[in-house]
Amino acid sequence: MKKTRVALALLVAGMATGSLVAPWTKPVVADDDDNQKITLRDDCDPTDPAFNPTGGCALKQGDVNFAEFNGELSSPLSLSVIGHQAWRFDPSYRKVEADEGLRVRNAGGRTHTFTEVQNFGGGRVPPLNKGLIMAPECATATNIPAGTGMQVSGLSVGNHRFQCCIHPWMRAIVKVKAEVEEDH
Repeated sequence: MKKTRVALALLVAGMATGSLVAPWTKPVVADDDDNQKITLRDDCDPTDPAFNPTGGCALKQGDVNFAEFNGELSSPLSLSVIGHQAWRFDPSYRKVEADEGLRVRNAGGRTHTFTEVQNFGGGRVPPLNKGLIMAPECATATNIPAGTGMQVSGLSVGNHRFQCCIHPWMRAIVKVKAEVEEDH
């Protein structure tokens, strides 16, 4: 009953302001800040002790145990590393304007990197490379522990390749476009 009264009050308020559309039915516009984020994701199982020797899992809940993770490292259909799909950059393609920065957040339970590379390649953990040669930039990549993040700014116009130097199938392209001038 209380929800009905609130909905009716919102409808009346919308009508009083000259809007015939109930306020809760208006289209929601995505926050512009969402266009400047990349989230590093994984779904490690925090109850699986097999992750412990390599840093554990900081998630409260996760569904991928170490055996499943290792089972997805390669595919008979590919000559390169595939990796588990829960380990990913989200989104894997992002467009920003030259004056905009990019926020990167590690929402997974494992440590990752978000490293700009000239060419995609392997990472600094040889067993995860499955035939890929380590991208040179990975030798000095900065770790992003679970629950932390970083800012990326000052990117020039053009395409920029980023990868995780631990899990090299985690990749993204950031397309930086020239700043758009608005006509007044």
